[in-house]
Amino acid sequence: MPLALYALAAGAFGIGVTEFVIMGLLLEVGRDLGVSVAAAGMLISGYALGVVAGAPVLSVLSANMNRKHVLIGLMAIFIIGNAACAMAPTYSLLMAARILTALTHGTYFGVGSVFAASLVGRERQASAIAIMFTGLTLANILGVPAGTWIGQQFGWRTTFWAVTGIGMLAFAVLILLVPSDTSPARRADWKADLKAASRTPVLLGFLTTVLGFAGVFALYTYIAPLLTQVGGFADSAVSPILLVFGLGLVGGNLLGGRLADTRLKTALVGSMGALSIVLAAMTLGIENRIAAIALTGLLGAAGFATVPPLQSWVLSKAIGAGESLAASLNIAAFNLGNALGAWTGGVVIAQGPGLKALPLAAAGFPVLAIMIALGAFRLERRHTRSPHPSRHTALR
Repeated sequence: MPLALYALAAGAFGIGVTEFVIMGLLLEVGRDLGVSVAAAGMLISGYALGVVAGAPVLSVLSANMNRKHVLIGLMAIFIIGNAACAMAPTYSLLMAARILTALTHGTYFGVGSVFAASLVGRERQASAIAIMFTGLTLANILGVPAGTWIGQQFGWRTTFWAVTGIGMLAFAVLILLVPSDTSPARRADWKADLKAASRTPVLLGFLTTVLGFAGVFALYTYIAPLLTQVGGFADSAVSPILLVFGLGLVGGNLLGGRLADTRLKTALVGSMGALSIVLAAMTLGIENRIAAIALTGLLGAAGFATVPPLQSWVLSKAIGAGESLAASLNIAAFNLGNALGAWTGGVVIAQGPGLKALPLAAAGFPVLAIMIALGAFRLERRHTRSPHPSRHTALR
């Protein structure tokens, strides 16, 4: 595999760390800036909404640009955004810096996926894209626990300086290892793409993605205070437990991918069902330390087992021209789910029954996602039984 793929993975690693590491540092950020845990949790929502806004807009604006230049420019914005996070004197400025950083997220993975595939032959394209996304996986296994530990030991600002350093390293290797792109992407027909991506099955797929990941992040956003204030763990235990979450994430993602290749609908409903069960079980298990650790790992496994089925379902319904835009919009849907989940968790903590009830409240989201998915399957069957079914006459 070309070394350029590992340069792309380095950028993905940095982006993954900056998105998720704040979850292990909510207590430190809240104490330093004088805001509540619920308010600090909104930093995850702000980032997610930045991805939602940036992914389609920057994808359109960069569609006819040199891909290498686009990737380098996005990493430059990433560096500036994280340095601004590290220096932010107030909560409002930290939020603004997080949103700036988030603008790069969706477009980096969208452009990077296309570029990764272009570096190898057709028979190796999926493997090439997987190598790039390995950076995001490693961010959850290694980067987030390490960043959490650094922030707890030396202050949360040190973590963002470390992420800035990762961005500078990724910036350098992108320049050195990624070949020049002499054939920029063809400007797409955005009207045709939008029409294809706005079909009813695709929109239902987006909604299922939003609800499914809202369940994950309603709890994961507040995992640090949940473990310490309800579970009775010391602050120093949060980082190792996040490592367990990361290991579960990897296993769940691989399992979800295998199941989605053979039984897509079963994988979609089954992974959502498993997620709702794990979240509900945490309501009782969080106060038992062994059960809390095991359930945190299962949360990573169940939560990210949903990703391949959700992606595959949306792409299978975005016929022809709309596939690339649908992929970008589904990334935005994942992050919209992150924002919804973080906001809901904050409401439950600040205005509802409190932290202890958070897992049960989060479990409601994947249940709703299952209902939406089953409704989509029913519509699909009804359409298939129509007099003249065709792959190109998608339900609208």
